Amino acid sequence: MSPSASSTPPRLAVVGIPGNRRVGLFQAAVRAAGLPAARPVSWLDVLRGEAGFHAGETVRIDSPGEDPEVDRLLRGTDNPTRVEGSARWYARFTSAVRGVASAATAAGAVLLDDPEDIAVLFDKRLCHGVLESAGVPVPDSPTSGPAGAPVRGWADLRRLMAEHRMPRVFVKPAHGSSASGVIALETAGGGRVRATTSVERDEAGRLFNSLRVRRCTTEHEVATLVDALAPDGLHVERWLPKASQDGRVADLRVVVVAGRATHAVVRTSRSPMTNLHLGGARGDLNHVRAAVEAAGTGWSAALAVCEQAAACFPDTLCVGVDLLPSTGWRRFAVGEVNAFGDLLPRLTGLPGSGAEGLDTYGAQIAAVLDRTRNDRVTEAP
Repeated sequence: MSPSASSTPPRLAVVGIPGNRRVGLFQAAVRAAGLPAARPVSWLDVLRGEAGFHAGETVRIDSPGEDPEVDRLLRGTDNPTRVEGSARWYARFTSAVRGVASAATAAGAVLLDDPEDIAVLFDKRLCHGVLESAGVPVPDSPTSGPAGAPVRGWADLRRLMAEHRMPRVFVKPAHGSSASGVIALETAGGGRVRATTSVERDEAGRLFNSLRVRRCTTEHEVATLVDALAPDGLHVERWLPKASQDGRVADLRVVVVAGRATHAVVRTSRSPMTNLHLGGARGDLNHVRAAVEAAGTGWSAALAVCEQAAACFPDTLCVGVDLLPSTGWRRFAVGEVNAFGDLLPRLTGLPGSGAEGLDTYGAQIAAVLDRTRNDRVTEAP
């Protein structure tokens, strides 16, 4: 992945939040490659029907997050910490993405992100089904795919857990991100339950995201929470025992660019949720690689699982794969694939990845340049 530009560099546009850190990091990578700045296209303009594209542009679709007005238009609430409304958000977001794709194609622009891939990636049930059908190792799930069982509330969840012999599960909002609304649920005999979550309820019963992970230990409290989340759609997965590092559970976020695993970060936590914004911490990747090799699996085999998952979305340049290592680092499963999973500032490419010295955005720019050069060679007389 060479970052050097050809004599006629691509003209880039980025659909995002102007001034947002994601757009800023992308623009920094564009400048570092010696390219003209990407033309910003505001999500607000997209949602208001005022966005346009130019012939010959290469268009990146970035996250609509971290803008209160955009979130209000998508979710229908003035409080961005609210959990409810994710189904409404998904419907409006995917419609807007398809609108971007239609307008870009009509103008003669090229997309780096496929709208139908994005629609699948933002529905955990559909994404799990696609991965499972492709033979990607994933946790067992009764809600996988279009024919998955619906979860209308606590009664459905308890029934599915019993039928599938899953005493420990992760319950996830189908259209959530960043662990919003996720519940790590454990059940035992005598009706005992324990749930770990960052969701909080106010006196009016409204749900809010919190940066504080807490535990619920009564069935009534857990049932009330599940019943409140269920109308937006829920995905249920078997809770796999994960490997640990320094006494903390560990998993990995692996970024795959143009089909190749280029970046990886270890996430560790004392709670079941390893998300860094919920108190997780970056672990030691070299120690993970050594542990995987010692277990006989092979680091390249672990990365190949991520590349296999990314291959399910061949028309999307970059995805972030959440890789779940089993106890002992012998096996791996894919927990999620994220459309916007590349926000890993200052992280440079893996040795041998072709992205050494580049951050996740630089690797994507290099891949765009490689694709542009290859296209010109193919078109040459």
